Amino acid sequence: MSNGVTASSSWAANFLGHSPRWYKLTIVGFLLANPVLFALDGTLAGWALVLEFIFTLALALRCYPLAPGGLLAFEAVAIGMTSPVAVFEEASNQFEVILLLIFMVAGIYFLKDLLVFAFTKLLLNVRSNVLLSLLFTAVSAVLSAFLDALTVIAVVITVATGFYAVYHRVASGKHFQHAAHDHSDDEHVHEIHHEDLAQFRARLRSLVMHAGIGTALGGVATLVGEPQNLLIATKAGWGFVEFFVRVTPVSMPVLVVGLVTCAVVERFRWFGYGVASPEAVRRVLEDFDRAETAARTPRERAVLQAQGVVAVFLVTALAFHWAPVGVIGLAVIVLATAFVGVTDEHRLGHAFKEALPFTALLGVFFAIVAVIHEQHLFDPVIEWVLAMPRAVQPAMFYLATGVLSAISDNVFVATVYINEVAQAHDSGRIDRAHFDALAVAINTGTNIPSVATPNGQAAFLFLLTSAVAPLIRLSYWRMVVMAFPYTVVLTLTGLLAVFVGFSR
Repeated sequence: MSNGVTASSSWAANFLGHSPRWYKLTIVGFLLANPVLFALDGTLAGWALVLEFIFTLALALRCYPLAPGGLLAFEAVAIGMTSPVAVFEEASNQFEVILLLIFMVAGIYFLKDLLVFAFTKLLLNVRSNVLLSLLFTAVSAVLSAFLDALTVIAVVITVATGFYAVYHRVASGKHFQHAAHDHSDDEHVHEIHHEDLAQFRARLRSLVMHAGIGTALGGVATLVGEPQNLLIATKAGWGFVEFFVRVTPVSMPVLVVGLVTCAVVERFRWFGYGVASPEAVRRVLEDFDRAETAARTPRERAVLQAQGVVAVFLVTALAFHWAPVGVIGLAVIVLATAFVGVTDEHRLGHAFKEALPFTALLGVFFAIVAVIHEQHLFDPVIEWVLAMPRAVQPAMFYLATGVLSAISDNVFVATVYINEVAQAHDSGRIDRAHFDALAVAINTGTNIPSVATPNGQAAFLFLLTSAVAPLIRLSYWRMVVMAFPYTVVLTLTGLLAVFVGFSR
């Protein structure tokens, strides 16, 4: 009997690991309530499941969402809210994203030395907080217009982790040899206080969030910026140039206002932005850069050169779409390891550790999306908007897709809405000009307001669940707060642009 009690208590203690007891009880409550709710009403149960999954994402630093979110998804399949076939179909539709996570993020890992080198130079040479933040935002926007946002975020994560690693080496009591001749001491240890650490984390948080917003600003503008852009363009029959031209009345004002917002929040230190990098940390990075430059061997210089060539290949291949992004990522792994000399299986394995937990979490997310699809949670909103006067429909589609994209997957929202609008066009309910206006509204609506939470964009969710998030204390709610000024300003700017440009 005692063994049974011990076993039961062990099971209870091991459930969801070291997460708080109240968190465990909440998840158990969700699991007990869902079958009852589903027996009463499928729509009610579907929305409850969406909110429950958001809860697990919001507390990602307490407990990685794979286990609690996975249990919710598993139960949803078990009680019939969706089916394994539907989950597989959702995953199959996003197979390119899965390949991207597996191979491209690992490929970026093998370019880490070059990235840290380049961004360290940028961080040390640009002292203005506002200018540096604008550079991070603008560069991320330009890259995201031609590369996938997840690839850009993977670069940002790699750079931020590299910066923090430099700090950690010093804070843990290690030191750097000074290469510069104008220093009288050959070596010393920088004392970094707790206040400096908090300040440094705040600065990294700001830069990472500016870069994340930049991926949304650039991602909306071109056919290849986000997965749903290509989907919408295919339905509308638009090419690369036509897509850019049609979206420009919304994307360009949003880009300009986004950059202005970046400068304002940095200048006035609002919403957690505007914290300067501590001088002690700057000295550490300067010493690190000098030491690394002085100690760099011919082999290490050759590694940087090889990584530079591979980086040029990466940008060129992505810009000209030589292959799906995941396949290009695999090519980057092959080239970077071959010419840098990484031939050990264990060294290769480390590159995949960052992305695979998130890839598994994305599989759980597909199950939640399958529930949304099976239970037709968005259908009433679509019918409601199509019943409105023609002149206000583009603006209302923008708002409707924006709100739903903030709490769900924006690719899924775009898929559902563009299919419904295409069906309305094919049946003669709307003409071609109105279809084009609604397509622009859906594209911008699923891209811009979705910055409100990490749920809407895979890049934001990837950032939240990455290894750098706990290092810089970037929680779900902190991301929501820091994204808030952008959410309000960009959403209103986009809404005004849609209303002025397409409501006829």
